[in-house]
Amino acid sequence: MRKLILTLALVTVINTGFSVSAQNLTDGKVIAYYFHGSFRCRTCNMMEKYSRQVIENNFKNALDSEKLEFKAINVEESGNEHFVNDYQLYSKALILSLVKDGKEIQSKNLTKIWQFASNKQRFFDYVTEEISSLMKELQ
Repeated sequence: MRKLILTLALVTVINTGFSVSAQNLTDGKVIAYYFHGSFRCRTCNMMEKYSRQVIENNFKNALDSEKLEFKAINVEESGNEHFVNDYQLYSKALILSLVKDGKEIQSKNLTKIWQFASNKQRFFDYVTEEISSLMKELQ
């Protein structure tokens, strides 16, 4: 039944001349935000690099299907200040956000990235486990 509804919605959109991304016809997505400021130390740069590598290496299919996104955001740039209040940021952070129907319904601050920053394998395992756990909410 669901496939029929999605197919009919797609046909309607095509017939009316509007374009729609695959994301608009799916249940949701997870956004992995790496938040940083303008001053970036070696560890902060490394945590962003590791976060990006974990996602690109372990979640390629989710990235390709737009079920997962990675965004590095400087909270000191104009327009991004709201993230500090939205996620109660006090330092660099990796936040996972579960979005359904265009609205965030859950988020998690992966605070242990600081603890595991000096151990790449533990960092990768931790982030992989947390993303996998949240991705299950999409199924």
